[in-house]
Amino acid sequence: MNKHHTDGAADVSTGTVNEVGGGTEAAIPELVIISGMSGAGRSTAAKCLEDLGWFVVDNLPPALIPTMVELGARSQGNVARIAVVVDVRGGRFFDNLRESLADLDAKRVTRRIVFLESSDEALVRRFESVRRPHPLQGDGRIVDGIAAERDLLRELRGDADLVIDTSSLNVHELRAKMDAQFAGEEEPELRATVMSFGFKYGLPVDADLVVDMRFLPNPHWVPELRPFTGLNEEVSNYVYNQPGAKEFLDRYTELLQLIAAGYRREGKRYVTVAVGCTGGKHRSVATAEKLAARLSSAGVETVVVHRDMGRE
Repeated sequence: MNKHHTDGAADVSTGTVNEVGGGTEAAIPELVIISGMSGAGRSTAAKCLEDLGWFVVDNLPPALIPTMVELGARSQGNVARIAVVVDVRGGRFFDNLRESLADLDAKRVTRRIVFLESSDEALVRRFESVRRPHPLQGDGRIVDGIAAERDLLRELRGDADLVIDTSSLNVHELRAKMDAQFAGEEEPELRATVMSFGFKYGLPVDADLVVDMRFLPNPHWVPELRPFTGLNEEVSNYVYNQPGAKEFLDRYTELLQLIAAGYRREGKRYVTVAVGCTGGKHRSVATAEKLAARLSSAGVETVVVHRDMGRE
């Protein structure tokens, strides 16, 4: 198929823009699409990127995203990074998002999707605190609007490169998470978050992979170890002197290396590995630290989070 371009049009298939008469080429901007549940912190995430120098457009109809990328490419480098907030406020335009994403992929535009997630309880509490209706609740309840929105966004959430659960985060903590992912001058090939957690407090909703360490004896039942956490050397040694512990760590590290290579090939830049035990204090903490060290040594930029440590 022959492709025809008007003067000054963006040739996004090659990642350049041909300027009229000048013979110069400009790179296509980076693109981040911010979406997620209403009340989960999309505006905060967008403001964080704006503070980092991104050109942010709120509530842009999805059909206009490719046009925005082309306009950014014509800016002679003045708009090198674009963030677009897309959500259910777009009404019928939201239905065009899938088509726009396919268009961007066909033109080889590098784009990432950040999805802001939160529990129903947290979302209801936030809407009630500001006395605002959910945009989809109509004549029903807030929970009805939330359920409808989850259904609309389910496929997009599955395609997201980065899912952030804001259920227990305040504004400053969300900004810190966004800074950790986007503040670097150079984007690494893959970034990993290794999170310890306690199964009795629930699974992390933003986990890509879940590791269950409850097959090992629990240091909680060792009186001299109970007060400590998996950060303590004695606890870590106890956990990894158990039969099968070191073998599991070695083999799971090999598995993560295979998965990481696949993520890179697929263009996925973020992965969250959730490591669980009963209370999120001993076995999961010790294992999260060891896995993070293995990933870091393999060249994966890694952050460790101990979600439930200290809750007991």
